[in-house]
Amino acid sequence: MKHLIIGDLHGKDVWQEININLYDKIVFVGDYVDHWTLPDSTIRLNLENIIKLKRKYMDKVELLLGNHDVQYLHYPLYLCSGFRPTMQRSLSFLFRKNSELFKVAYQQGNTIISHAGITNKWFSEFKSFRLVQQLQDEQNPVADLLNKIERTAHRWILHQAGSSRGGEGPGGVTWADRKELMADMLDGYHQIVGHTLVPEPEIVNEVGKSATFIDVLDKITYFHEVDL
Repeated sequence: MKHLIIGDLHGKDVWQEININLYDKIVFVGDYVDHWTLPDSTIRLNLENIIKLKRKYMDKVELLLGNHDVQYLHYPLYLCSGFRPTMQRSLSFLFRKNSELFKVAYQQGNTIISHAGITNKWFSEFKSFRLVQQLQDEQNPVADLLNKIERTAHRWILHQAGSSRGGEGPGGVTWADRKELMADMLDGYHQIVGHTLVPEPEIVNEVGKSATFIDVLDKITYFHEVDL
């Protein structure tokens, strides 16, 4: 399947340049909101248009959550830099009204796409929770388990900021920093992530694991194509 992966937008509408008919799947990695200079109206309209795109192409478009989205969806929890008090009510309403459209991860085979990525240390701690053990099915992809937890009160496990980003311990799937992911990529998987701004797309390979970083849209217009 031909996939197109779209990095952190933060209100930018460059995704509208894409010919969606050329791809089997379009995956947004999250952070649709909280740009430092764009006006509130532009950011909200862009998110509304992305949601309309998802509803038009339910089976083709995947919308993942980033840390900047989670702080509105689950307000007043998980607040981070860039939060706009002037937009809180409208964005919280929009995310919550359409919450069933969003996930935290998407997976095909041994490729996992998420906002910030999964480290071995975080995943080990994640699997130690009783609820996770109860919901875990070895026959199902890792992404399915993460998405199940997002629908529970234990979602905080996914959205914890690690020590690299001002929190404690390893960062969760919406918060892991590029440095900690590079040092401890989840064994056995290739990951595609945004979250940490890079000047150009970057692929890091190690034996049995790898990661592609695509948070580049503040620098260049680039969408990541991959067959999965």
